[in-house]
Amino acid sequence: MTETIRGKAAIVGIGETAYYKRGGAEDAEFKLGLMAMQKAADDAGIDIREIDGFFSYSMDRNEGIRFATALGIEDLKVSSMVWGGGGGGGSAAIMNAAAAVATGLCDYAVAYRALSQGEFGRFGGPVAAGGVEGPDALAMPYGVMSPAQMFAMKTHRYMYEHGVEQSALRAISLACYYHAQRNPRAVMYGRPLDEETYDNSRWIVEPFHLYDCCQENDGSAAAIITSAERARDLKQKPAYILGAAQGSGYRQSASAHNAPDYATSNFKVTAKRLYEMAEVKPDEVDVVQMYENFTGGVMMSIVEHGLVPAERVNEEFTLENFRFDTGDLPLNTSGGNLAECYMHGFELITEATRQVRGTSTSQVEGAEISLVASGPMVEPTSNLILGAEV
Repeated sequence: MTETIRGKAAIVGIGETAYYKRGGAEDAEFKLGLMAMQKAADDAGIDIREIDGFFSYSMDRNEGIRFATALGIEDLKVSSMVWGGGGGGGSAAIMNAAAAVATGLCDYAVAYRALSQGEFGRFGGPVAAGGVEGPDALAMPYGVMSPAQMFAMKTHRYMYEHGVEQSALRAISLACYYHAQRNPRAVMYGRPLDEETYDNSRWIVEPFHLYDCCQENDGSAAAIITSAERARDLKQKPAYILGAAQGSGYRQSASAHNAPDYATSNFKVTAKRLYEMAEVKPDEVDVVQMYENFTGGVMMSIVEHGLVPAERVNEEFTLENFRFDTGDLPLNTSGGNLAECYMHGFELITEATRQVRGTSTSQVEGAEISLVASGPMVEPTSNLILGAEV
């Protein structure tokens, strides 16, 4: 790649509200977004009114123009939303913000996600309907109505094809809960998980136990992005954006479950472009934040990013290997969607930033390269590599 955003922009401020179990937030969703942005601006050491670009994803209800009005922004220069449901746009929102500041479209961009399921209803829950048409007509009448049902079939197929055992999915859950016990922000802080509890938990839809599924939460998170030149003079150590990618494989949006490559997390094309832009190899990644809608997606994402070969999943997917303090592949070191908060994966981006800064509650020693993967098994997906240096 000859012309990229590599090293031209950096995350310089991060902010999060308290995270709540669905229905627990005392404030409206829009206010939660404002609160997270203010914390991110404070973290960066800038006046919040310097923000002139707004970027979100997954049909966020809170438009950038509304935030700009509430904040008294005098010159809103750019505002955009990543198409697509689920969390596949999380890293893409950072990518778009980085592209905007790198090309001079704006000076200080904020990427964000605000979510209040208590205020607006469950995200991704089945919806009653008098009739359905299109691809849904080939699935919903037969009981395939929820994300868990849709993605369980892909995961089952992958596990069958590669001989993956349930213990691999369990290790992902255990690692997320292990790290959440060190993170006071986590909704599951103080609620550890062990193998017996996981094994005895109820099935949601095979192969997913209760603890294989993401939470339902309220809250907001935000990140401030600016040019690498400005970043050097700000309050925090910059987390440089080395690479970012967004996209989808061939016919992955064939939602009637007839994509030619069925058992995939849909990162095969984006992982290749990500590493090329970042000029990083898989074995150079120090810590990984993988979006968990369900643990099956994490498993496939790790393989498709070249971090573990498919034939080695059963051997290398262990709690010890995923722990920040003992593992070769530290995973979801804040607890992730499973145990910190389901902020549509944006909390993975804030944690990736902390790892590069050296301020995580489960800090990987010497971490300089942090990888984020957003939204497996949806379309499009996106991913991101942050670095301590360019």
